Amino acid sequence: MDGSRINGVPVTEEILTAQGYRKYIGAELDIYYNKDICAHIGNCVRGNPEVFEVGRRPWIIADNGSLEENIRVVDSCPSGALKYIRREEQ
Repeated sequence: MDGSRINGVPVTEEILTAQGYRKYIGAELDIYYNKDICAHIGNCVRGNPEVFEVGRRPWIIADNGSLEENIRVVDSCPSGALKYIRREEQ
């Protein structure tokens, strides 16, 4: 799944927040999460536990992973509960 799109349309902060996503800010990449559509498959936590750690607040720290690694992990989310926007695109 492409974590930078919804139904083929590039995501924006406005679209994501209107759909209930919460923003986790990083230096190069903002990661967005929607708990209401999460299927709890765990690809994120297994993909990079330094970035995605359920027992911690905040549970997503984007700067704990590289830009490429974060995109790879977000793209592995089968439910679409994770999305991202590169900071340069905002």
